[in-house]
Amino acid sequence: MNVLLIGSGGREHALAWKLAQSPRLDTLFAAPGNPGIANHAELVPLKVEDHGAVVDFCRARAVELVVVGPEAPLVAGLADDLRAAGIAVFGPSKAAAQLEGSKGFTKDLCARADIPTAGYARVDNIEAARAALTPFGLPVVIKADGLAAGKGVTIAMTPDEAEAALTALFAEPGGEAVIEEFLSGEEASLFVLTDGDAIMAFGSAQDHKRVGDGDTGPNTGGMGAYSPAPVLTAALEQRAIDEIIRPTVAALAAEGTPYSGVLYAGLMLTNTGPKLIEYNCRFGDPECQVLMARLDSDLLDTLLAVARGQLADAAAPAFSDKTALTVVMAARGYPGTPETGGAIDGIDRAEATGATVFQAGTRMDGDRLVSSGGRVLAVTATGDSVTQAQSAAYAALDRVEFPTGFCRRDIGWREVERERA
Repeated sequence: MNVLLIGSGGREHALAWKLAQSPRLDTLFAAPGNPGIANHAELVPLKVEDHGAVVDFCRARAVELVVVGPEAPLVAGLADDLRAAGIAVFGPSKAAAQLEGSKGFTKDLCARADIPTAGYARVDNIEAARAALTPFGLPVVIKADGLAAGKGVTIAMTPDEAEAALTALFAEPGGEAVIEEFLSGEEASLFVLTDGDAIMAFGSAQDHKRVGDGDTGPNTGGMGAYSPAPVLTAALEQRAIDEIIRPTVAALAAEGTPYSGVLYAGLMLTNTGPKLIEYNCRFGDPECQVLMARLDSDLLDTLLAVARGQLADAAAPAFSDKTALTVVMAARGYPGTPETGGAIDGIDRAEATGATVFQAGTRMDGDRLVSSGGRVLAVTATGDSVTQAQSAAYAALDRVEFPTGFCRRDIGWREVERERA
């Protein structure tokens, strides 16, 4: 069958890499794709914002499944327009994608469905926000309500930091924010597939959001990840599914907005059990890279079962027992204004070690690969432990020549420390 993949980042490169391994695949198209994705798919110059053009392309090229990688097209309703045209799509409707599109929507749903999460207040002006801060004390979490590419969160440790965050959020008219209780514990990511009824666990991971070693500096879209996350034990995972995922899926279905796609739950593992930090309506980036590196079964079969509402009859995914770890190489200046145009060499040498290098912010400049964005590469390797996977990933990364790039040197550090204990 023919498949269209929407997106251009490292997540989409990982999806393309895994989809291309399916014996059921005839042609994989990608819009807009990137040079790495071009190794697995035919790139097409579609304007993804033009939903009619996407539908027309699918009809003209006999596309039977569309896989939407990033969140923005889902929040904009691309999945709705494809379904209305009779085209199967992996990804939630516009209404259901509000789980990521609006932090306030998700917090209100948690309140209605009694889903464990941090206490919160929704505010739409700076005066209300300042007043809402007092009951929470410090530290306090301040989030932009809408899409923020993983960077719209401030953990304010002082009144001045809280005021600076609010000033930035409400600098323009129409700003909305969610102020949350600060939760203590360790974070983990849980991925679950659902067709609106059936639920299928799809692995765990631990991301590293801060830009600097030791989890220092500002938040980014993610500087590395590993999977599985041992801290999310089987018992805690089942509890999260029963207390967080299942009530969410049931509530959305009951309200007439069933969720179909992947639910990515960011969890805080508190001393009273897992609590929901936030939902994403797509695979994480770079969590997708480590999930795909461990997936041994046919991704296309599974995504198609979700899109067709047949997940209950689908086989459970088969994951390797190995750990996968990915290290992001970002352009100098990220997460601020990244330096673009830097030359990249040595990907073949890195992959000769057995690693896989997923491309994100890259483009071709003549016959040279150069950086085009903030997060540029995700160097991914596997091992029998986090320590081994970390060693393999950095050994491969050190073969890449990217003078204007940088990376963290401690991805997986928490679990490495536990393994050494």
